[in-house]
Amino acid sequence: MDNKEDILRRGRLSAAKSEEINAFTSSLQADRWIFPSDIMVDKAHTAMLTKQGIIEKKDAASILKALGEIEAEGVDGLHIEQFEDVHMAIESRLIKRIGESVGGRMHSGRSRNDEVATCVRISARNELLGLMTDLLGLRSAIVKLAEDNVDTVMPGFTHLQHAQPTTLAHHLMAHASAIDRDFERLLDAYKYVNLNPLGSAAFASTGFPLDREYTTRLLGFDRPMDNSMDGVSSRDFILTTISAIAILETDLSRLADELVLWSTPEFGFVELDDAYASTSSIMPQKKNPDILELIRGRCGTVIGHMVSAFTIVKGLPYSYNSDLQEVTPQLLRSFEISRSSTRILAGAVSTLKVNRDEMARKSTMGFTTATEIADTIVRATGLPFRTAHGIVGRLARGGGDPSLEDVDEASMAMIGRKLSDMGLTEEMLKEAKDPMKNVERRKILGGPAKSAIRKKLAAENARLKADEKALAALREKLEEASGELSRIVDEIVLEAHHGL
Repeated sequence: MDNKEDILRRGRLSAAKSEEINAFTSSLQADRWIFPSDIMVDKAHTAMLTKQGIIEKKDAASILKALGEIEAEGVDGLHIEQFEDVHMAIESRLIKRIGESVGGRMHSGRSRNDEVATCVRISARNELLGLMTDLLGLRSAIVKLAEDNVDTVMPGFTHLQHAQPTTLAHHLMAHASAIDRDFERLLDAYKYVNLNPLGSAAFASTGFPLDREYTTRLLGFDRPMDNSMDGVSSRDFILTTISAIAILETDLSRLADELVLWSTPEFGFVELDDAYASTSSIMPQKKNPDILELIRGRCGTVIGHMVSAFTIVKGLPYSYNSDLQEVTPQLLRSFEISRSSTRILAGAVSTLKVNRDEMARKSTMGFTTATEIADTIVRATGLPFRTAHGIVGRLARGGGDPSLEDVDEASMAMIGRKLSDMGLTEEMLKEAKDPMKNVERRKILGGPAKSAIRKKLAAENARLKADEKALAALREKLEEASGELSRIVDEIVLEAHHGL
């Protein structure tokens, strides 16, 4: 029996599928993705069937040995395209090797419905761990660049207009804060992913006495799902995960967009490393930020995948429907884009050349010190802020470098009094116009002053260590489960070999 038609269609169905139908129903990319997970699930399920006395140990040993051989041959050895899916490809190869009388027992108490749901969850959690690791790399690169630029003064922006002086470190740590929350969302998504549907069968569980707690432990899940219909038909874990990825990709797009803008001659703040740029086919002088533009563009692709996933799931009756096959590729592609985007952006940030002189030169352009001048007037004279705001607003009509005489002239027009007579001095005004002194006065929590930024950097480094530790704990649990599964598989094969 060499193909899936012999195994699945010989019973209820008689007509073979056309090549067009086979191509239409193919899930080849996702099947290749879940192949390692499928082998793991087959091993754990077989070990559990043996423990429960549902299949004999000698048959289990034959199954497990053959699964090991199929695993070693890899997914390319299966020729999945000849079968309905990876699950049937593995089972067909198994039966061809050891016969249906033995190999056909592996599927006892199981459906492809709970099998695929389990495999997708295992594959998704591995991708989540990988993406969170990639994010740690990006966060570290941002923090390192910020640590090197605590004193790098630059203009801050609102509405893309020069607003107030800040520092590059302060600006970068805004991105770090957003990406911190992305990490939290992914960590939160992990707990919804890491639930075990195996044992739900088609949707109504099974009459076989399965030990679902046992497979939960062997597969590294946190707990078994407690409703078999929910187990096979829920895809909210994908919706949660893909939503978190879409938000992450949006944050990455915003960072990429700023680096694209900052690398233009109009800004001149940074230069990208040549590895993250290309040139023009006709204009030899060009250094185009193509790579970051693609990160920005693929954010839209991920959002599209998210919308597709929600749209596919929204109208499905319980329990399983083949529509769900279309959800998994949306998640897989989103993982591919977000992981590569994260790694590439980490490389771009870590190799970025910062033009500190240009940032400093432009830090006061556009009268960015206006707010501090208004604040100084309030402190020096006791005037209400709104009044001071109006006076400085008049000064903004000038060149952005007002003298004390200019201030007095504006205040006379506004309130009929000179601010120099009310306590404002030339020295106070000079300090208010100094961009770095502007920054240093903003030392409250969250501000750009060096003292505030150093506290933020220290907190961020501590958070990175805590997140690394949390990830290591998740990986350790999975490694322990994998080790236990391997040990049990070896014991079954060894005991059968010795006739125990």
